[in-house]
Amino acid sequence: MPNLDKILTVAEMKEKARRSVPKMFFEYADSGSYTEGTYRANESDFNKISLRQKVAVNLEGRNLKTSMLGKTITMPVAIAPAATGGMQIADGEIKAAKAAEAFGIPFTLSTMSVCSIEDVAENTSAPFWFQLYVMRDRGFIERLIDRAKAAKCSALVLTMDLQILGQRHKDIHNGLSTPPKFTPYSIFQMMQHPIWCARMLGTKRHTFRNIVGHVDGNHDLASLSAWTSSQFDPTLNWADVAWVKKRFGGPVIVKGVLDREDAIAAVENGADAVIVSNHGGRQLDGAPSTIRVLPEIIDAIGKRTEVYLDSGIRSGQDVIKALAYGAKGTFIGRPMLYGLGAGGQAGVARVLEIIRKELDTTMALCGERDIVNVGLHNIYSNDIPPRRAPLAP
Repeated sequence: MPNLDKILTVAEMKEKARRSVPKMFFEYADSGSYTEGTYRANESDFNKISLRQKVAVNLEGRNLKTSMLGKTITMPVAIAPAATGGMQIADGEIKAAKAAEAFGIPFTLSTMSVCSIEDVAENTSAPFWFQLYVMRDRGFIERLIDRAKAAKCSALVLTMDLQILGQRHKDIHNGLSTPPKFTPYSIFQMMQHPIWCARMLGTKRHTFRNIVGHVDGNHDLASLSAWTSSQFDPTLNWADVAWVKKRFGGPVIVKGVLDREDAIAAVENGADAVIVSNHGGRQLDGAPSTIRVLPEIIDAIGKRTEVYLDSGIRSGQDVIKALAYGAKGTFIGRPMLYGLGAGGQAGVARVLEIIRKELDTTMALCGERDIVNVGLHNIYSNDIPPRRAPLAP
């Protein structure tokens, strides 16, 4: 593995991953839908928020520990579910889960992961979270939930914003598939990364292992992606939260909320926590950034349940800003994928170290010693005015 100690920011890790991973898989991690306006806004809107510096404060004994879903964690950051981690590097999801476990933060495995629920459970000891897409084949979803229970997953993350798949132009241009199709263009991309190829040849995990062999009927690898795309359920509704929760028997976190009415509906239908997320700008292009809508969602449900923020976190400073607006915790998806591509488990660990260092330093310079005390008093709150849409009558 390369010397990662010289990498000081998530942006630098991203560039290392760009050089290490075939273009089709790097650009899967680093793209949004259509014009990618929402993808860019997720990052740029954080940069519009100014932090309040405080001096002459005792900064000894600082604490970054907090909790999510009642479990103590070392900092308010969790690994978000992200598809194709196992195509950034061989066995990627296993490596990311190990890094999260060693760091003492939650790891969330995607339904569309390359490593299966069982793969991750067999290679880790800490309970992890599992992200669920509700598909038309409800028998498959029931079995998937049961597999998560059997693997002792401690929570389900129910993604609500993928009833219809947003179009990502880069993926189409690159002919992305898992496993990759052997076209002259894809072969050319892979030949430029011989180390990546050698690692992939050393693993049996090359496709969506949560799905292959577990769906009704015979689906060869060539038809798997088409089957999956046809399975996202356009009839998904709030009643499904209760159905999933009853089947799982444990906490269910609802992900994909950008609207305060939806946030209220999620809580009223049994959500144990809510993740403010726009799928990293990969679904509705033109939707607002998550940090812009966070204040109105906190205002609507913040006293009733834990609210987390996903999409756009690239630094410890971003984490502080999300907490200042009321988030209980944050999720990182792309930084985790960059870490995998750049250095596997060590790369993810380095990303977490970078964010922790930035988080600790920023908290201190804002005059705080305990992360749970961060609030609106730590920022100039007029930088992004709360966007409060009126509730429907």
